[in-house]
Amino acid sequence: MDQPRGWSWQDRAEGSIRRGTTLDPNVEPVDGIRAFPTAYLPERLLVTQDDDEGAYDREIRTLHEAAGSFGWRIELEEPDRRLTRLDDVPWFIRAHLTTPDEPVRGESPVPPDAWRVLQRARRISRTSMPRTSLEHVLSIDPVGLNPFTRTNPFTRTNPFTRTNPVRGAGAGGSDDYLEPGRGARQPVSWLGPAPARQSAPRKGRRPVVAVLDTGCGVHEWLPDDIVTRRIELDGIPVGLTDDADPERFPDLYGQLDGEIDAVAGHGTFIAGLIRQAAPDADILSVRVAGALGVVDESTFLTTLAQVVELLRLHREDPGTGHPIDVLNLSLGYYHETPADGLFSLTLHALLAKARALGCVVVCSAGNDAIDRPTFPASLWPWPGADNGIPHDNGAPLVSVGALNPSARSVALFSNVGPWVRVYAPGAGVVSTSPAFVGGQQAATRADVDGLRRETIDPDDYRGGFAIWSGTSFAAPVVAGRIAAQLGTVPTQGVQTDAATAAVDAVLKGLPAPAGE
Repeated sequence: MDQPRGWSWQDRAEGSIRRGTTLDPNVEPVDGIRAFPTAYLPERLLVTQDDDEGAYDREIRTLHEAAGSFGWRIELEEPDRRLTRLDDVPWFIRAHLTTPDEPVRGESPVPPDAWRVLQRARRISRTSMPRTSLEHVLSIDPVGLNPFTRTNPFTRTNPFTRTNPVRGAGAGGSDDYLEPGRGARQPVSWLGPAPARQSAPRKGRRPVVAVLDTGCGVHEWLPDDIVTRRIELDGIPVGLTDDADPERFPDLYGQLDGEIDAVAGHGTFIAGLIRQAAPDADILSVRVAGALGVVDESTFLTTLAQVVELLRLHREDPGTGHPIDVLNLSLGYYHETPADGLFSLTLHALLAKARALGCVVVCSAGNDAIDRPTFPASLWPWPGADNGIPHDNGAPLVSVGALNPSARSVALFSNVGPWVRVYAPGAGVVSTSPAFVGGQQAATRADVDGLRRETIDPDDYRGGFAIWSGTSFAAPVVAGRIAAQLGTVPTQGVQTDAATAAVDAVLKGLPAPAGE
């Protein structure tokens, strides 16, 4: 399969290094803080800066003391002020944990661990250290993603305990969706016409859906006059722009086994769903993740801040920035302490800012078949929520789970709970795919009279369409329908009451899964 020019085994090996580690709540326990597993970067912390400089300085001193008790050091990174112009959003700095260049007495023999430092700092200060948090690893998560990149690795039993994982009876539980013909990604033929797109409105403009994902590949449904693939803010590219693009190259990392990367084409599939649900909408595609489907929290926050700033600039002056009416986030993570307010407020503040500007935020609920709240999908005052988030007058945040094709039942892989606001088709849905070709071959070939005759090649997507499953795909179905409901919008954008009315209309029109 194709690779970027000059791609080497070193690139493949380096890009395959697993991001983050799994938090063990039994390490460095602190009374009154109940933690749960998550994926985080052990060498970094995020420290929020706010107007209380004295409290901020005290937390920094405490972090230095806590790190020093293990023989580690804290180095603070200066933020790029060009990316933090949203004055009403609390920003963060990265705090890097390092070991001394030369051995000193008391140096820990193990690599730095941000969780141990944070918990030790809480014990020293006898406070919750509210401005300090772990740096989490977010995941793009269609059903079938490598289980070692998941933020909640404890939802499955050890996959290596089976003596014969390929069983005649087929997979059970959520793994059933990984079987061909049962929701796994596979080629499919599209026989109908492309979604009909009307002429641009004479007054106002088309609605715009922004997608922060793996980017958007080439497809006849998704030309440049519909999809904006590259955008800058003050001359700085928004999102990733390197050659390791999973929408152009299907097998970037891992073994040379001919297997298409788990999230290759993910963003193109999402863009195609929006195209189907809202043919008259424009799409802003921003790449935040690579072929492994993971993104560091600080990188995600920085990109999200750029996108919100583009939105703010356009609302103030339509000749600047970029219009955004709906923001689709088919990604997320699990916070270790989601219910006690000990999490960074930056993510919630950025989304609240976007919603205050009239932008509807749509988030996927996750595919781990659990009811544990995910971020950002649960960052709203859902019924029974204990996250401290108040009601506001901004446009809604809509968290979306997945329905089976019957629309009468929730997909078994879908996360559930009162924080999931609605369910939409997300299992076995059809959408656009880059023209990828994998290493698998048709099972049988029998040419006759010069005709190539064979069974379906299971990973030949040159037909341009695929079937796939995940709450990742239920979210853009809802995002697209909201954009379609908005219709022609004012040049500067819609007001929050109009955005709320559009959301209410779409949610009423979605099927309600049957009860017992």
